[in-house]
Amino acid sequence: LDPLATGVLVCCLGRATKAIPFLMDTVKIYRATIDLASTSNTDDLEGTVTSVSVAAPPTRERIEAALTHFQGEILQVPPIYSAIQIDGKRAYKLARQGKTPELKARPVRIDEVCIESYDWPELVLTITCGKGTYIRSLARDLGAALGTGGMLTGLIRTRVGDYSLDLGIAPDALKEPVTPEDLLPIPTTPPAVTVPRSPE
Repeated sequence: LDPLATGVLVCCLGRATKAIPFLMDTVKIYRATIDLASTSNTDDLEGTVTSVSVAAPPTRERIEAALTHFQGEILQVPPIYSAIQIDGKRAYKLARQGKTPELKARPVRIDEVCIESYDWPELVLTITCGKGTYIRSLARDLGAALGTGGMLTGLIRTRVGDYSLDLGIAPDALKEPVTPEDLLPIPTTPPAVTVPRSPE
């Protein structure tokens, strides 16, 4: 997860590591908060604000229309502050050196985007997507499409495949050692593959 993000992070230990490719391919659901009046060099609140919009606030209907262009199989350019490798170097390391890495657009899948609330300039979305999708890029690109700018100000991953936030357990609440009672089986995979579960 990005430094700004919280929420579901499935951890695999021992034989459960065999499930990692399966988990990477499962659907992810996020709750994203976007500032539609600002942009930053990192496309989120962690960076330096680079512009503040003076444009008229877009209507909810206009935002809904713009969001239709960001659903399905689309091409998305990752943020320059990302872990993407360019000639063996991480893009964020190049950016921190004052360089502007050129990142190519990559195919990603966004299944659904729903507006949860809108109170200018704050927009809250629920996003269902596949692996490799950058929610920061979605915030940036939506803002560009609306002509207002956009950056991510909050992000919660609420689900990874069959694992939702209500099944999670905070890292500092994990017992030592982990016992079989703390584990849940991963559906459609061998019974030996398990992940931590929330205690009763």
